[in-house]
Amino acid sequence: MAKVKQTTGIVGLDVVPNAKEVLISLYSKTLNEIQAVPPDEGYRKAVESFTKHRLKVCQEEEDWEAIEKRLGCGQVEELIEEARDELKLIEKMIGEYDFRMLQLTFHLAPNV
Repeated sequence: MAKVKQTTGIVGLDVVPNAKEVLISLYSKTLNEIQAVPPDEGYRKAVESFTKHRLKVCQEEEDWEAIEKRLGCGQVEELIEEARDELKLIEKMIGEYDFRMLQLTFHLAPNV
């Protein structure tokens, strides 16, 4: 039986009882959302790489302690916050890419 986490010890960061499921959901969404970024972009390659690794660990391990130990990137609650932030960043990156494409389109458009 998995040990129940009582506190994160971090002010303002509450324990997430179903952290494994939340992480799997967030990492799956991240891998889906990042597909909108061009495949040759370094940002996409990096996000896909570490997200696939973290997702695999979450799928393989049974509890939060094992996930934290294998990933070595902090508490699962911190990983949840990071994953949520990454999704926000992906949205901004997509917007930036769309803006660059729009600029390029207007720059290359013939003068009318």
